[in-house]
Amino acid sequence: MKTVLITGGARGIGAATARLFAKEGYRVLINYEKSHEAAKALCEEIGCEAFSFDVSDREAVIAFKDELCRRGISVDVLINNAGISLFGLFQYVNPKDADRMYSVNLFGTLNCIRAFLPDMVSKKSGVIINLSSVWGDVGASCEVDYSTAKAAIIGLTKALSKEVGFSGVRVNCLAPGVIDTDMNANLTVNDVEEIVNSVPLERLGKAEDVAAAALFLASDNASYITGQVLCIDGGWKG
Repeated sequence: MKTVLITGGARGIGAATARLFAKEGYRVLINYEKSHEAAKALCEEIGCEAFSFDVSDREAVIAFKDELCRRGISVDVLINNAGISLFGLFQYVNPKDADRMYSVNLFGTLNCIRAFLPDMVSKKSGVIINLSSVWGDVGASCEVDYSTAKAAIIGLTKALSKEVGFSGVRVNCLAPGVIDTDMNANLTVNDVEEIVNSVPLERLGKAEDVAAAALFLASDNASYITGQVLCIDGGWKG
């Protein structure tokens, strides 16, 4: 049985991904920081294991990795999904809020990869899937810092895939468009209508759409795919 670790796995895209991987027979580990009740409910629903720590805390990530080692658990698929949003005019964004966003979205991803990559290289097998965003490619007004962090995730994916491909480790990236999750709960009815009207498939994305793409990239069906960015945006970006 393969083991998948999904950061930010208690809600939204992470929870949908956990459900799908559990259905497909994976041993599912999820990380969360504050969503204790959601994590508990998900574990009861699908039989996964939940671990509470902040991915931006490198020592906490290492401690978690060491705990898994003591239990003889090896991660075959790492899905770096943990992330927070940041909205506002660039010159007025609170620097502390920006630092926090970068710490979770970018450095949290780096921390987890640095912790689990060595075992994958040693085994000559492993899959890393990073969550970016269409904004990481095209940029978004009033989400400059967020777009910057997500662009860095794309660069990380492409560079790392070239470095570890010879070790049998594949690294790919998912770039969702506007997905109907709590992260986009601030959108008004008019905002949603405007977005839907601009999406060729004429709907918002679902967390399950992203989960299905992650499952494909983790599978043997994607064994010759690495260093790629797969957009799940209904054709919005074009």
